Amino acid sequence: MERELGPGTYSGKHLDAAGDIGDPEILTVFIYSPVTSEVLKKYPSLKMIATLSTGYDHIDLTACHDRGIIVSNVPSYGENTVAEQAFALLLALTRKIVPSVNKTRQGDFTLDGLRGVDLHGKTFGVIGTGRIGQHAIRMAKGFGMNVIAFDAKPNTALAMELGYTYHSLEDVLKLADVVSLHAPALPSTLHMMNEERLRLMKPTAYLINTARGTLVDTQALVRVLESGHLAGVGLDVLEEEKAILEERQLISEQFARTADLKTMLADHALLDHPRVIITPHNAFNTREALERILRTTIDNVKGFIAGTPTNVVT
Repeated sequence: MERELGPGTYSGKHLDAAGDIGDPEILTVFIYSPVTSEVLKKYPSLKMIATLSTGYDHIDLTACHDRGIIVSNVPSYGENTVAEQAFALLLALTRKIVPSVNKTRQGDFTLDGLRGVDLHGKTFGVIGTGRIGQHAIRMAKGFGMNVIAFDAKPNTALAMELGYTYHSLEDVLKLADVVSLHAPALPSTLHMMNEERLRLMKPTAYLINTARGTLVDTQALVRVLESGHLAGVGLDVLEEEKAILEERQLISEQFARTADLKTMLADHALLDHPRVIITPHNAFNTREALERILRTTIDNVKGFIAGTPTNVVT
């Protein structure tokens, strides 16, 4: 038996409900479906989990390993797709696309408040030079930007090939006119963009995050913006985006912790901030990328059934 858990079933209560999806041997999930050790106990026959995503931090890999459950991901599907979204957000900010559209829809064709800035000649700072980061670098080069980067594991050969230089994280933040985050969600990257580091950025700089919401301390970002620091912020991810999808969770057990509630309210403050553009974790969502996700996931399931599992992360 196979059953997909979509975004509408991300709540831990939904997944923990006994008999919710029977007792499948193969499960396909997306990032909004947390598969915890408690969830796994509900499915004693489970042998394989195929996540329709590159990231797998929503799955308890240790518990899966202990149970002998194979977990496969989609390691490559939307590198250019996500990088394109990063530049869509950046251009929307630098060329004031949202206020421009709003003014013209109201019949106002004046240019007041619509002056933008060029990307050409500016410094593009990339945090994370993996597959998506590399595409972002190539795109930045296409705009005539100078590129600098930080990565925990620098690839000097790649830097020479693409024409960028590695620096410390702090130096990238200080030097860049644009900082684009392309790092994974790890304990070491939790709130890597805290208030101190956000204030290292130029007051005129732009911050783009199409990676993971947990990379940025949301409450700190609100404080920094309210102080007048940063020209603009483009986000496709938020710390508590799952809960924002269902605000009724404000009164649920999930938000018994004051810190969670404060973060969610800070996320809401960002939604209405005039220097912030937020999209709903949509960077991956193109026809071509979804086709690649489905094709790879189907191949992962077929490989498991045939006894030759692919893209295994456990």
